[in-house]
Amino acid sequence: MNPNLEWYRVFYWIARTGSLTRAAERLHITQPAVSHSLKQLEQSLGGPLFVRDARGVALTAEGEMLMRHVEEAFRSLEQGEKQVGDMNGLSAGEIRIGAGDTLCRHFLLEHLERFRQLYPAVAIRVMNRTTPETATLLKEGLIDLGLISLPHADSALEVRPGPLLNDCLVAGEAYRHLADQSLSLQELEQYPLLLLESGSTRRYLENYAAAHGVLLQPELELGSLDLLAQFARSGFGLTFQIREYITEELASGTLIELPLIPPLPPRHIGIATRKNAPLSAACKAFLKLLNNKDGS
Repeated sequence: MNPNLEWYRVFYWIARTGSLTRAAERLHITQPAVSHSLKQLEQSLGGPLFVRDARGVALTAEGEMLMRHVEEAFRSLEQGEKQVGDMNGLSAGEIRIGAGDTLCRHFLLEHLERFRQLYPAVAIRVMNRTTPETATLLKEGLIDLGLISLPHADSALEVRPGPLLNDCLVAGEAYRHLADQSLSLQELEQYPLLLLESGSTRRYLENYAAAHGVLLQPELELGSLDLLAQFARSGFGLTFQIREYITEELASGTLIELPLIPPLPPRHIGIATRKNAPLSAACKAFLKLLNNKDGS
């Protein structure tokens, strides 16, 4: 029979107290149960661990050697229990988050600042990746939570809807005259169109256009919304942006919103975790903060 932890716990407290009776009291079990566990351990190890003396019991040479290892093991267990308690109490631990450039800059950063204020002892790790790469990191268990662009279908992930985003068509000063009229999707082919290279947002826009019988044909493809905004400001053409992320540019007039018929429907940020995987205390706290900016 292989020794189990309870046998060692009984052995430890007999050695600490020098008495089977006091060990039983400390462990809140009967003395016969203590005697039985000790007998099982001694039989498993092949020899006695205690000898009786006038004061109770004393360790044999083999028992003294074993006690050194058991004490070290129990100290390690106590330290582990404390660290787990600290993590569950958010006075230790870490949270690992994946997100793309745009979501990092315009959404994640403000929440991380708040999280750090609330839980300064929790380490924050951010991996800047595209939505497909973030999903892969999640499935491999390399991050705890991912912010992704929707739509994104993946049966291995649980995706919670985050805040609403409103896409809009914009351009720079060179196309200001178009702001006085409403453009139809069909009319977009008359102007140079700038789109993201690929990914969930690109698919969302293409599906939206296809549902109205239009194929979006970009003149220029770029890797981020920030780059698209810069090229649009410089007069390279029309592009799609998230209205909530360009409020300053719209207010200053460096980007101009162009009315589009039909308008794009709003969509959500996706907050993704691995399906059926337990969430750490830090991850649960961050999800709560995302749903409640006060974190209360």
